[in-house]
Amino acid sequence: MKPWMLGGIALLALLPAAPAEARDRWTEAQARVWYDRQPWLVGANYTPASAINQLEMWQAATWDPARIDRELALAQGIGMNTMRVFLHDQLWAQDPEGFRQRIGAFLTIASAHGIRPLFVLFDSCWDPDPRPGPQHPPIPGVHNSGWVQGPGMAGLRDRARWPRYRAYVQGVIGAFRDDPRILGWDVWNEPDNGADQYKGQEGKEPLVRAMLAQVFDWARAAEPSQPITSGVWLGEDWAPGGRASPMERLQLAQSDVISFHDYSWPETFERRVKQLLPYNRPILCTEYMARGNGSTFDGSLPIGKRYNVAMMNWGFVDGKTRTRLPWDSWKKPYVLEEPTIWFHEVFRGDGTPYRPAETDLIRRLAAAPKGVVPAAP
Repeated sequence: MKPWMLGGIALLALLPAAPAEARDRWTEAQARVWYDRQPWLVGANYTPASAINQLEMWQAATWDPARIDRELALAQGIGMNTMRVFLHDQLWAQDPEGFRQRIGAFLTIASAHGIRPLFVLFDSCWDPDPRPGPQHPPIPGVHNSGWVQGPGMAGLRDRARWPRYRAYVQGVIGAFRDDPRILGWDVWNEPDNGADQYKGQEGKEPLVRAMLAQVFDWARAAEPSQPITSGVWLGEDWAPGGRASPMERLQLAQSDVISFHDYSWPETFERRVKQLLPYNRPILCTEYMARGNGSTFDGSLPIGKRYNVAMMNWGFVDGKTRTRLPWDSWKKPYVLEEPTIWFHEVFRGDGTPYRPAETDLIRRLAAAPKGVVPAAP
């Protein structure tokens, strides 16, 4: 028996007792009741500036609660009340009890700043060969050069490992399923992202789709009191009866609340929202804001506020992910010069806003009643 199989058996023993059947998807009414209890949700996708990826954020050797506390204080200061935060299955396999304790510590810090995270369990973006332990330093001039997929291609192709992923999903959700400090569970980030800059991913989409269907079941079987979602991002028509792909149909049909990504102009953002309104469920925009691509705070954020769409931009404090650099840095690294404008991020590494007008806007919209877009001063 291989060592990882022994680990999977041991992890299954740590699982909380799960019901024989998964809980049902929330009804539209249940989802609306939950959303009515929330403030207007505004925040960011969060990785501390000291971490290049999910693994470096959470592993014991690089866990940095003091920095997290300082950075979440910045979020609180501009009115943010949520953060989308990525987890990873290898963190659970490596040290389930330590990982669980660090999640609890993160929740304590976040709660002290009035922030409730949306946790992401799996991810199809960037490096398909994640490895625990020390992570490589940032590649000079390159956007998000160390981010890793979860579970990665090897795990997707080997179904014998899937019980290990079930242990992770149900172990994490089961430990925090009634914790009011958690906003919800985003079970898979951009599942149909091809991460085409990496080779060796042939046949990825159907494997992800098959596992994602299982992940929804595993997550519901843990009986979370928080909603479950997975965001659509790729196709052109998400409306009911439209031209959604098989992956998008799975995501939209299984999510308690609807989530999506949009990195385009305000007109496109509003069209996306209108496509999703007929589902009669809360809508969360879990990624937006890429200045050089036409997606900005002043363009998209007021639209989200007007439609009561939760808004979580990509990036927060400039650091090792280097996502102030644009996507095209993968083809032409910005080694000798900075981009004309930052692509993502809200704050510089020293905690000062990149653009004070943006942080003023976030603060002003967050302070206004739901659905109300206050006039600019």
